Amino acid sequence: MIVDGRVLREDFVPSEVVHRHDEVNLLSETLEPLLSDGRPDPAFLFGPTGVGKTCLARYTLAQLRDQEPTVRAAYVNCWQEYTRFRVLYGILESIDRAVDVHRSTPKDELFDRLSRADEGPIVVVLDEVDQLEETGALYDLHRLPHVSLILIANREEELFASFDDRVRSRLHAGTRVRFDRYGTDELAAILAERAEQGLEPGAVSESQLRTIADAASGDARVGLGILRSAARRAEREGRAAITDDVLEAAIPDARTAIRRQTVEGLIEHQRVLYDVIADAGEIEPGDLYTEYERRVEEPKTNRTLRNYLTKMVHYDLIEAVGKRRGRTYRLVAEDGDDGSSDEP
Repeated sequence: MIVDGRVLREDFVPSEVVHRHDEVNLLSETLEPLLSDGRPDPAFLFGPTGVGKTCLARYTLAQLRDQEPTVRAAYVNCWQEYTRFRVLYGILESIDRAVDVHRSTPKDELFDRLSRADEGPIVVVLDEVDQLEETGALYDLHRLPHVSLILIANREEELFASFDDRVRSRLHAGTRVRFDRYGTDELAAILAERAEQGLEPGAVSESQLRTIADAASGDARVGLGILRSAARRAEREGRAAITDDVLEAAIPDARTAIRRQTVEGLIEHQRVLYDVIADAGEIEPGDLYTEYERRVEEPKTNRTLRNYLTKMVHYDLIEAVGKRRGRTYRLVAEDGDDGSSDEP
């Protein structure tokens, strides 16, 4: 049934981006100076999870490099690479300049290597950039005339609140590309295109694709997860096509798998916060911070912890209940609660 499993993955970059033409055009226009030896302003991609920000950035960069092969591209996911060292290393690795770099290599040496790699432009995509613990890395990158930035985050206000003044002033003029949730029809069309490329003909019906799109609530990551889970389940059972009962079982399975993957991807201090909330059931911020500090040797600042909590809210792992005074945190229910609550 599955003829190309890559197409059903969320990190697959299609040959054409569906229902994001305006966003593609805006980002392409922003990067256009690179075609004439210019340097574009930073580009910001803002929007909730699963709306195609990363896919669009990768797609637009691929189109740009087809026109101008001298442009080099570096992609860094700041969810995992959240320090200045890791960001600089990730960029150097992408452009094959990380040879002989070790954990003990001074950060300034990494920056010097990147500053000397000026034989052509480099476009750096920093995904989940609001996860950075050291925003000074952005200041470093902006200082280099051959480096251009695409920064991906959920919300502009939260991102800029995390910047220090020198970073904020230099990046403020960048282009904003904003993404809304997909509508059911839009997401169904995206899934239909993926199904056409990744599954055998007739493996899934149009009405089933709409059922998946509706269950995913505008999140393409969830929609693809459901389609992938249903196809695998049907294949294991030896069916020629996805049946409604297989699809019904796949929806909670896919949500659980995505949740587990997201929890496993939490960095150490986020995981401690998550575990404290899970153990408590529901907990006030003061008690949460106290228990967190008891469990770690080198606790982060309250500002960093609030950033971590905000990120977990965006990923539907936890929800904040109530206003600032009297607020509590709890895990989002496994039944698909959308986590749409107040921010930390």
